[in-house]
Amino acid sequence: MKVLKFITLLTVFLLTVNLTNAQDTSNTKDTKEVKAVMKAYKDAIQNLTTEGTFELFTPDAIIFEQGKLEGTYKEYISHHLGPELGHFKSFIFSDYEIQATVNSSYAYTTENYIYTIVLKGNKTKDTKERTIKSKGVATSILQKIDGKWKIIHSHTSFKKLKI
Repeated sequence: MKVLKFITLLTVFLLTVNLTNAQDTSNTKDTKEVKAVMKAYKDAIQNLTTEGTFELFTPDAIIFEQGKLEGTYKEYISHHLGPELGHFKSFIFSDYEIQATVNSSYAYTTENYIYTIVLKGNKTKDTKERTIKSKGVATSILQKIDGKWKIIHSHTSFKKLKI
C-alpha cells in the first residue's frame, strides 16, 4: 500500500511539474534516450524474448497489468510474461505511438498501440493456432540512475478487438 501511495504521489508530482513547465521536450537528448529504453523493451517482446530487458528496469521496479499488481519486473517475468512468451508464435505491435516527458531525473511515457498475438496450437491439448488482437495503452515512469534511464514503474492495459 505504501508503494502504491508513493507511486501515485510521484505521478501527481510529475504531472504537476510538467504542466507548470509546459514545454516541448520531444527532441531533447534525454527524451530520445527514454524513448530508446521503451523501444528496446517493445522490440524484445516482439522478438519473444526477455533477454536484455532486465537492464531496462530497476531491481525493485513495480509492474501493473490490467489493474493488477504483478510485483517486481523479475516476478512479472518469472510468473507471467516469461511463460506466456513460450505460447506465442508471434507478437507484433502496430499503430505504435509514444509520448515522453522528462523532468530532471524522472520521466514518464504514454504508449498507445495495437498488438496482434498469434498463439501456437497444441496437439496435446487439442487446441488450434489462434490470433488475438488488442488495443493497448501503457504508462511508465523512468528514473535516471548513474546516467542511464531505468523503468521504475509500468502499467499496461488493453481491450480485445474483434477480428
